[in-house]
Amino acid sequence: MRSLGIDPGTHSMGVGAIDTDGSAMIFVNADVLRANRTAPQAQRLHRLYTLLVEYIAKIAPDEIAIEEPFVGRNVKSALSVGRAQAVAMIAAAASDIPVQTYAPREVKLAATGFGNSSKSQVQEMVLLALQASTQPMSQDASDALAVSFCHINARRAQALTQEART
Repeated sequence: MRSLGIDPGTHSMGVGAIDTDGSAMIFVNADVLRANRTAPQAQRLHRLYTLLVEYIAKIAPDEIAIEEPFVGRNVKSALSVGRAQAVAMIAAAASDIPVQTYAPREVKLAATGFGNSSKSQVQEMVLLALQASTQPMSQDASDALAVSFCHINARRAQALTQEART
């Protein structure tokens, strides 16, 4: 099973794929899709959509997990990231791939065991867990891997719960 994690943004979008084989998680790829920072937002989102559809076709994931926007004090930023999240959801739907979303705190908790972890702590733990020696890796790419990691763990927990009920 291949899971693609997406860390949405309007200038750069982190993407990270992990394969599962039994209990093993195997690093596949991590990258950052970029749009011109000075372009109007609609053009940036279209560029990210195009790049993401191409990436999905290349990586061929079975499932896609997307991080939800963090809604803190900056509502404008959260709305912007929400648009990028929608672009990722539309790209997944266009590719007919199931999507699940996760809150940032949930992703951090899955990656580090602590919901208030820093980006560098998330990056360190994800790279250790996946034995990915691709450092240096951008935080957008490692955040995307953390989203995929979170999704795989959530899916495993759900499977265990269903087994216990039967």
